[in-house]
Amino acid sequence: MNFTLHNKIIRWSALFLLTSVALFAQTSGKISGIISDASSGESLIGVNIYLDGTELGSTTDEEGAYFILNVPPGDYTLMVEMLGYQTVRMENVRVSVNRTFRADVKLRQSAVAGQEVIVTADRASIKKDQTSSIRNVSAEQIGLLPVENVSEVVALQPGVVVGHFRGGRLTEVSYLVDGVQVDESFIREGQTVELQTEVVEDLEVITGIFNAEYGDAMSGVVNAITKDGGNKLSGSFSSNFANYYTGHKDVFIGLEDSEIDRNQDFKAYLSGPIIPNKLSFLVNARYEDNNNHLNGIRRFLVDDFSDYTPVDPSERYSEANGDGAFVPLNNQKSLSLFGKLTFRPFSGFKSAFVFSRNDDESRLYNHFFKYVPDGQAVDHLESDMFACHINHAFSKRAFYELKLSQVNNFTGRFVFEDPLDAGYVHDEYARSAGVGFLTGGQQKSHLRRELKDTNIKFDLFWQAHRQHSIKTGFQLTRQDLDQQNVQIRNVFFGSGEETEFFFDADRQEIIYPNYQPVVFPDSSTFSDIYQVKPLKGAFYLQDKMEFESMVINAGLRLDYFDPNTTYPSQIRNPANQLLFEDPDRMSSYPDADPQVQLSPRLGLAYQLGDRALLRFAYGHFFQMPPLFALYQNHSLLVPPNDFAVTTGNPTIKAQKTIQYEIGLWQNVAENMNFEVTIFYRDIYDLLSASIITTFNQIKYGLYSNKDYGNARGAEFKYEYLTPSIFASVNYTLQYTRGNADNPTFTFTRAGESKDPVTRLIPMTWDQRHTFNASVGYRARRFGATVTGYYNSGTPYTWTPQRETQLATVNLLPNNAYQPTRLSVDLNAHYTLLSFSNYKVRAKMLVFNLLDRLNDARVYGDTGQAYTTIIEDSQLNTHQSDFNEYIDRIQDPSMFDPPRLIKFGLEVQF
Repeated sequence: MNFTLHNKIIRWSALFLLTSVALFAQTSGKISGIISDASSGESLIGVNIYLDGTELGSTTDEEGAYFILNVPPGDYTLMVEMLGYQTVRMENVRVSVNRTFRADVKLRQSAVAGQEVIVTADRASIKKDQTSSIRNVSAEQIGLLPVENVSEVVALQPGVVVGHFRGGRLTEVSYLVDGVQVDESFIREGQTVELQTEVVEDLEVITGIFNAEYGDAMSGVVNAITKDGGNKLSGSFSSNFANYYTGHKDVFIGLEDSEIDRNQDFKAYLSGPIIPNKLSFLVNARYEDNNNHLNGIRRFLVDDFSDYTPVDPSERYSEANGDGAFVPLNNQKSLSLFGKLTFRPFSGFKSAFVFSRNDDESRLYNHFFKYVPDGQAVDHLESDMFACHINHAFSKRAFYELKLSQVNNFTGRFVFEDPLDAGYVHDEYARSAGVGFLTGGQQKSHLRRELKDTNIKFDLFWQAHRQHSIKTGFQLTRQDLDQQNVQIRNVFFGSGEETEFFFDADRQEIIYPNYQPVVFPDSSTFSDIYQVKPLKGAFYLQDKMEFESMVINAGLRLDYFDPNTTYPSQIRNPANQLLFEDPDRMSSYPDADPQVQLSPRLGLAYQLGDRALLRFAYGHFFQMPPLFALYQNHSLLVPPNDFAVTTGNPTIKAQKTIQYEIGLWQNVAENMNFEVTIFYRDIYDLLSASIITTFNQIKYGLYSNKDYGNARGAEFKYEYLTPSIFASVNYTLQYTRGNADNPTFTFTRAGESKDPVTRLIPMTWDQRHTFNASVGYRARRFGATVTGYYNSGTPYTWTPQRETQLATVNLLPNNAYQPTRLSVDLNAHYTLLSFSNYKVRAKMLVFNLLDRLNDARVYGDTGQAYTTIIEDSQLNTHQSDFNEYIDRIQDPSMFDPPRLIKFGLEVQF
């Protein structure tokens, strides 16, 4: 059997296995319990149980047991009725995604028909099936917090430290919308679909071990469940304006107190029925135009020529034709649209059609472009999601869900969309010698990346027995990646005409006429252009066993990935740039084999009395590296100098994590609970870059699986919740170690002639103490929440001065810690008018209420932002007529944003 045919058989065999089964719907929950006689304790048969205002319900069996499946997340009132007994109305029954709410009810006999008893759901009932660290945040809870997006809600959860889940890299989290994966697969940091908080019904955040139904992640899962339109027309419209009111205007130049609309935010939400009880809709829109807090000064235009290299000031030359205006350099414009149609033609059947669009345009502050802001490239992010969901409960014990979706994602970074645009200027204008800043020129990198994910999931849930819930299924994703990452070059490069110039007396400017932008093909080291279509899939089988005092989750998951490309057989001559008669020194290009991983998962929760729960979980987790690590440097060309390129490797293996955790949840008193979790993780085969030496002794990087890390820690969470007052406090203690904190860490050190790291060191996100606390008060017309954040500081690499003896010591990276960061945010509202079904509310959000200057980055010699040790030799090199040397050092992006106050007016109905 030839090699290519063997690969095809493996691929199609795996696909047949994956498409012959189904996967559980990750968008609903369950209610179950036992109904008994309050006097005798005997189980009651034939009791009617239903959710008020819905068609969902059940009856008890011969053991008094019942269950209601496929319950959308939300708050419900549970009705329990039987002839000859009081009717029980249980309020505040909270159903969360993938969770079972246990509602046991004791009925008292009554001779009066229709007599009703109102009870409130027990908070402990929500936790009884929690076998790992799962936090479900409801729409109501999200609305109380001083947050503006889902990511900020996630960051408040225990176990999330500076964006990292339990010590993992940023790439180790999977994001889902209604159970559909929406990860940004190329770099693998974040998601392609950004939902607004107004459309989220339930947010499931798993920071630890997750069940077999989840995959393609090693550290955590975020699953956002969207709202459905209801039978009542409702909506809201708001206008919000914000500005920075700070005492640090010497740091953040260009901020004016009178500019009350520096940031603008407009929102609209509308939902309701089209055909009552059959067809409903939900639409949401948000537009933001934020100038934000970091400004540059337009002193120079991109085609200004300046020369500050002469020592004699009289010989220096400068064209400063800018208007001197302040220009936002971390500004952002974004549009978010979301629409959903929900159709219920008959009982037990629901279909939904979902559309989401995100369109963002932003810039990331670059201090080097402070005086020529028009030369900095702009980031463009666009995504469109189309999804069709069908949910059919074909019996009281089973339902399926079919999900079809397509996510189209565009990422761009450029000054002009067309790389051959006439607006690009000669590279000779891009000068910075003497002043430390560009005095002209532009960024010449040009990125256009399109990534299309086409998904199919067919989900099945079967309540095989009162104590066994079976989940099984598959997911297939076809990806279409079109990458165009190029450097804009000059047609005249290398010729004698390239540097010719003349002085235009009319314009009083030096002109470089010989410039014509050009982009080279993928056969050049200046371009990385390719199109690939990888395929991935997954299958799992899981059993959730629910006993009287114990719940066990046991599952097995199979993951499949086919890079669908070739690889060079001889990595020391990958592109056959060197010619040899020996065939072993020449590369052939066979197909890369598909990757298959099998991972077991186990979770156990044991109830300690009525008010406590002990849990344990263990699991293996696999995740393929980001797509760039498989396909980068598609031409395989190795430049003639060492450490100049890192090449993708489609034969790379999946990264692996083995994790353990044990937790205790305790209901301390009514409306008050406490939770503690201890965890440990080993992370193997992490993405790294191996150093490869070609046959002509040139060193380059090849992505591989050589890095290792581990994390251990403890999480604490306290909650107090009443109708008017709530408090939530969490604390994370964490230790994160590894041999490299990014894939090219070892490769870069070797390129800088630094010694290799031969021991485990703290990772750059190894923050020891993370503390978040929220306290809120709600009344009929007024509400306010204050959230405080305490972060003990992340590591940095302290570097001694060259003149000291310590400079000769080989210090390990990440050997010191940055200063503590402290911040307080506020969210408040007041109802100005209330009539009929309408409300007019004034809203206020304050971020960094104390206006504290928190260090986001620090210099290695001082451990402080904005401050470094300046030597006389450095001062002597500064030759400028418009700034001092300290200007190079005082980068305002090294601080977190100053105090931002946002006012808004909202109309609700």
